[in-house]
Amino acid sequence: MKKIQFKIDIESSAEKVFETMLGLKNIETYEQWTSEFNPTSTYEGTWEKGAKIYFIGTDEHGNRGGMISEIADIIPSKFVSIRHYGMLDGDTEITQGEQVEKWAGGLENYTLHESNGVTTVTVDMDTTEDYLDYFKTTWPKALDKLKSIAEK
Repeated sequence: MKKIQFKIDIESSAEKVFETMLGLKNIETYEQWTSEFNPTSTYEGTWEKGAKIYFIGTDEHGNRGGMISEIADIIPSKFVSIRHYGMLDGDTEITQGEQVEKWAGGLENYTLHESNGVTTVTVDMDTTEDYLDYFKTTWPKALDKLKSIAEK
């Protein structure tokens, strides 16, 4: 797996950025910025340490799918670590086999650091070679959208 990193400075408090990013007060803020990855992007579950969470959306044929993950760690307004371990195909959970072996156990970490009213969000994630170009193009767009929402 490859490790990639993205950063953005947001003129807002770490608390507000964190709440906006995770959709803690309104899931729509999460859905807005993650729509860059999939226009129907959402999640089901909670942001509690050890909790199972689904990151889901529908494909061009209307089929529901996504990632099965666990909140590996969370420190409010500072850090969240998501460990991906399976795929959702409709209502079927796939946690073993060729489809998930390449990336199962991969982490997606978000670190927030606030200084003088500006919060730097750093995203560190594991990915496979197949998704490298996609993420290099899509993450900056998603973070720009998060910035515009959190700065309102």
